[in-house]
Amino acid sequence: MMFDPKTHWENIYKTKSSKDVSWYTPHLEESFRMIRDLGLSKDAEIIDVGGGASTLPDDLLTEGYKNITVLDISSEAIKVSKDRLGNKANLIHWLEADATIVSLEPNHYDLWHDRAVFHFLTKPEDRQKYVNNLGKALKPGGYALIATFGPNGPLKCSGLGIVRYSAENLRQGLGETFELEKHFTEIHKTPFDTTQEFLYCLFRKVDAFKN
Repeated sequence: MMFDPKTHWENIYKTKSSKDVSWYTPHLEESFRMIRDLGLSKDAEIIDVGGGASTLPDDLLTEGYKNITVLDISSEAIKVSKDRLGNKANLIHWLEADATIVSLEPNHYDLWHDRAVFHFLTKPEDRQKYVNNLGKALKPGGYALIATFGPNGPLKCSGLGIVRYSAENLRQGLGETFELEKHFTEIHKTPFDTTQEFLYCLFRKVDAFKN
């Protein structure tokens, strides 16, 4: 049977609490710090890719950001955040979609954030589709903050194989359109008292995207 990523992630969020997955953390402190340090306008267009159940949108709203889009393949994950946010959920633009095939407005976003989506793309063609969407959707001069499992991260997550990255590997994967501005690793403590190495890379779109 052909693997269907949407079915997989819907099942994960139907059968587990969002707090009982290995990547869970109450707040994405490193992502939030890096976003805040960019000094973007509070009107900046921000998209959180794979952020369905994440609390990052909550923290961005509290910080005063006004134009937040959350994209996730799982309606169940999005429901977690909508239920948590209550009436504030109306302040977020929600997209239930696959980041590799979604149609996004060109040159629209000032910041693309992704914690733990890209490393699940094990097929080169899926990675290229993702990069194409990123390159088209991000404004010239816009930022891409991408966090993947690092060189010493796990080989599997949520029952799926992943791709581990060094900063150089990830830079090569995104191509010459993106310039690597900074990177660091974080040792994430899972809800199960184990650890995972995450690599955070901040890129800037420095050229017109050509696919």
